[in-house]
Amino acid sequence: MTALYTDRLSVRPGETFQVHASAKGLCQLEIARVGRNRVVVQTHVDIATAEYPIPTTADAEGCGWPSCLTVTVGDWASGYYDLLLTDADGQSARHFVCVRPAKGQTGSRAAIVLATNTYHSYNWWGGANAYSDVTSLMTGRKSFADAMDDAIGVLSTQRPFIPLIVGAPDDAPRLINLRKRGFEEQPFAADYDWMIANGCSPYDGSAGFLNKWEHRFVEWAEGEGYALDYHTDYDLDAEDDVLKDYSCALFVGHSEYWSGRERDQIERFVDAGGGLAILSGNTCFWKVRWDDDGKTYVCRKWRGFDAAEDRNDPANATHLWSHPNFARPEAELTGLSFVFGGYHRLGMCASRGQAGFTIYDDRHWALEGSDLFYGDVIGDQVPLVGYESDGCRFQFDDNGLPRATPMVGVPENLEIIGLVPCAFGEEAGRGYAPVIPPEKLDVIAKVVYGDDTPESQAKILKGHAILASFKRGEGEVFNAGTTEWAHGLAAGDPYIARITRNVLTRFGVEPEKTS
Repeated sequence: MTALYTDRLSVRPGETFQVHASAKGLCQLEIARVGRNRVVVQTHVDIATAEYPIPTTADAEGCGWPSCLTVTVGDWASGYYDLLLTDADGQSARHFVCVRPAKGQTGSRAAIVLATNTYHSYNWWGGANAYSDVTSLMTGRKSFADAMDDAIGVLSTQRPFIPLIVGAPDDAPRLINLRKRGFEEQPFAADYDWMIANGCSPYDGSAGFLNKWEHRFVEWAEGEGYALDYHTDYDLDAEDDVLKDYSCALFVGHSEYWSGRERDQIERFVDAGGGLAILSGNTCFWKVRWDDDGKTYVCRKWRGFDAAEDRNDPANATHLWSHPNFARPEAELTGLSFVFGGYHRLGMCASRGQAGFTIYDDRHWALEGSDLFYGDVIGDQVPLVGYESDGCRFQFDDNGLPRATPMVGVPENLEIIGLVPCAFGEEAGRGYAPVIPPEKLDVIAKVVYGDDTPESQAKILKGHAILASFKRGEGEVFNAGTTEWAHGLAAGDPYIARITRNVLTRFGVEPEKTS
């Protein structure tokens, strides 16, 4: 077994980090910045390693392997750095570190925040993740339901990531059905067969950087001349005022999990005049927390109030941000929520749905110069809307424009630009076996409607992906409402590119001048 992890995921120039590896013989470590291009910055050879056992509690308590290398970060540009370890037999494994700008040397007006909390939530290296006892599921020892019942809520960062999180190959499928379900065709999830054929779990494609959402955006942004400074979710939890020198904070990956301190900082940033650009979906859905100086990540999800420590300190518990116990629904900050959105082109969730936004507010500032008009559809061929989406309830006014219904934190001043139907889950009893795991509709219904009756649960099933913006405090929020926005940029869609440039300009970010 060849595997590695680092003691830290986030470093600055001049700082060091430790590499912990289990491998055979003398190894080589290549460190490269991954953006539009892959640029090697350091190579270490003849690293003495040994093969170590995987502790039975590695998922929750870490591996405890000794350090085999201390790396000093040079004068490296801020970015995502791939760590590629190759052992004496040619076997390889990957990890990464995020290099932040040096203190006091912010080099950009835009900060991209890597969705590392989501990486940890989905990582099942050593056995389980926040969703399931994945090892038992993959080996057939447990059913899907039983494996989900044995998910863990306390996860260690001192272990490797499963391969697909840190090294998705070019042929890894997107988490969206690229084609519509045919007449009387069984519903499907296009990525599932590929995952199984390649020894992966159903959770493996939902997080990570390489060849995923964040990387697609970075490739586009660097090609356009935009400079970005990189930070992780944990940085915004561990350090105050990370964002104070920026005009724009970007969330582009699958940023589903936010800690309280991270959210506090982003709210202060927006209220003080910052621009929050959410070019993704299912954002800030789950509340999590950090312990042990970043070595332990707590994410109990639906069981967030079950543990004694959480019952005794409910404000510090982990659960839905929209849960009444917190009185702080995510839509107060993001404008939208996954509870009003859901899935698209996945299983029976909008399996034949239009995978782009229908434009309604064609005079919105984000559409300036886009040649878009009322009723136009953008991104249908990408597809732009898919996998996970955020939305809101709304009603049409006398001018044929959708107006947000202010509920569960959705702001009254939300400006809806475009929308498309999606579904929070698959409906039972419609003649097709379910494809995706069922959501806790009873919990969601109680959060949204105050009860868990069948009628309220039925209301949750039907939602919309929403493209929107709103002003908050002295700042402003733009929310793309779909995880797939970066794929629209990667596809070269001119409408999506123009909207993205408009958002960045609005939030004080311009491409660097090139000669």
